[in-house]
Amino acid sequence: MTALTDDTLRVTPRAMRDEMVLFAVMALLLAAVPFTGVYPFFVMQALCFALLACAFNLLIGYGGLLSFGHAMFLGTAGYCSAHALKVWALPPELGILVGIVAAFALSLVTGYISIRRQGIYFSMITLALSQLLYFIYLQAPFTHGEDGIQGIPQGHMFGVLDLSKPTVLYYVVLVGFLAGFLLIYRIINSPFGEVLKSIRENEPRAISLGYRTDQYKFLAFVLSGTLAGFAGALKVFVAQNASLTDVHWSMSGEVVLMTLVGGLGTIFGPVVGAFVIIAMQQYLAGFGQWVTVIQGSIFVICVLTFRRGVIGEIAHYFRRSL
Repeated sequence: MTALTDDTLRVTPRAMRDEMVLFAVMALLLAAVPFTGVYPFFVMQALCFALLACAFNLLIGYGGLLSFGHAMFLGTAGYCSAHALKVWALPPELGILVGIVAAFALSLVTGYISIRRQGIYFSMITLALSQLLYFIYLQAPFTHGEDGIQGIPQGHMFGVLDLSKPTVLYYVVLVGFLAGFLLIYRIINSPFGEVLKSIRENEPRAISLGYRTDQYKFLAFVLSGTLAGFAGALKVFVAQNASLTDVHWSMSGEVVLMTLVGGLGTIFGPVVGAFVIIAMQQYLAGFGQWVTVIQGSIFVICVLTFRRGVIGEIAHYFRRSL
């Protein structure tokens, strides 16, 4: 893992200033999307996956823990939010909260089981747990099996914001993404985040300094899973359905791809990677199954030519923290 992160720059006031300026630019560009004629559904979908990739990057990029089962948090939050909205008729804000709580509870259980192992064993346990949940959701009555939960009402958030209006829904998703992004940024640049980076670089040394590394990794796993659930709860309002696709192992693979293409261990890399992969799926849909081949080819090219990812290479070239 250190091979991918040895070029990480120290966090200085100048670096933080650069990051906040870039964040402001990103926020302004995204806020202007409804006035540009860009298809809003594509951007909303990309924002949800960007938040998911950022949550995953918190775990692997800064904690050094590779999870092959992050789709279980996305899908669980989606199913629980969809059920709460359609069956329990809860308002949107409470529906999102139900999804977040469900992802939080799941991350506690799965984290307690998987964090006891390291390396490939940790990754395989997360994959096994994710597949276990996939088959549970396939058979569970409330998920409606392969049909999923369809026709989810969007409703009025806080009784005021009509989410059936595309522009209103877009800005709600945007605010949710920016809030999640800032939370992850704060975690990374907190004392907890610094300890997490030290564990990633040299866990035995962190242990020798008196840190209980398992507790830090467990907390990082819970935070990552909960934020991934937040992305799944937001995605329900965009797609208006919850399906097995969001729980399948291939979704976890796509999240890994987004993070590596954008830049592992960078702040903005997962966002760029998510937009690249979702854009490929959106605009290359006419190629059918060949989209997967194209994605795989791009992944191979990234690994062979710029191992740091798009944002990682830019940050390395300009010696800036991005």
